[in-house]
Amino acid sequence: MEHTTEHIEVEVAYALPHRQFIKRFDVPIGTTIEQAITLSGIKDIFTEIDLEIQKSGIFGKLAKLETILQNGDRIEIYRPLLLDPKEKRRKRLEEKIAKQNPFNN
Repeated sequence: MEHTTEHIEVEVAYALPHRQFIKRFDVPIGTTIEQAITLSGIKDIFTEIDLEIQKSGIFGKLAKLETILQNGDRIEIYRPLLLDPKEKRRKRLEEKIAKQNPFNN
């Protein structure tokens, strides 16, 4: 894509376990994360996206929706965690111990 001095190139990314969306496009200088997400059309494809609940960031670092984008930024929309990572590890350990216990039926 060819961009002018009034535009920058950005990318919007969203990933599900078996499907992903990545769109690279030009936006006017001064565009925010929220505006770029709207311009990308991603919310029309993934109607479950709720920017009031889900976090977003640039290149893996959390950022506010009002953040002004720079040329080349990759906006990522993060899925909500289904289970806290600490809780997930605890449950996995409990399952492992239960399998090893010879007195379990």
